[in-house]
Amino acid sequence: MQNPEPMEEMEAGAASRDLMDKNTYQMQFTNDLSQLGLNKTYLCYEVELLDSNSWVPLDDCRGFLRNRPGLHAELCLLDLVPSWHLDPTKRYRFTWFLSWSPCPDCAQKVVAFLERNSHISLHIFAARIYDYRERYEKGLRSLQGAVAQVAIMTSTEFKHCWRTFVNNKGCLFVPWNRLNMNSQNLKMRLQSILENGNN
Repeated sequence: MQNPEPMEEMEAGAASRDLMDKNTYQMQFTNDLSQLGLNKTYLCYEVELLDSNSWVPLDDCRGFLRNRPGLHAELCLLDLVPSWHLDPTKRYRFTWFLSWSPCPDCAQKVVAFLERNSHISLHIFAARIYDYRERYEKGLRSLQGAVAQVAIMTSTEFKHCWRTFVNNKGCLFVPWNRLNMNSQNLKMRLQSILENGNN
């Protein structure tokens, strides 16, 4: 008799939300740059409210989406924000987990959003760096300058997304080959991009 596959508990509230297919997650969020055909952007998001000195997750403001024809994933998310009716007198922290870092145009629109909404801070974790258009470095630096924190996903973030946004059917997250090495290489590359803007 075979041993049952190890089970992993989902994050609280995950079962009541739409969850991403696990094969879609593994394919679209891979940080293996040799993979071809990854022309979609997926964005997993969560929002926390500052209550006293603690950040409290808002389960109604958590989920995932992908780009639509003519509209990138980041802009789809910004279109969704007004429906949350966030109180401008309170502090919120948005965390995004993106399969691709924002393109230059989206970066500028996100910066404009943050400038209009000083009660919101943003943390961005990207699986890969979108470098298919000119000025992508400037876009990433503009986000960092707008007090958004931009970072590369590591095994910690990949596992968090697996538990929170993926219909993992109770299976443990299994890192793919070279995940940590790829993350480290991308992290050094992003650091170089962000620091070069200060020279």
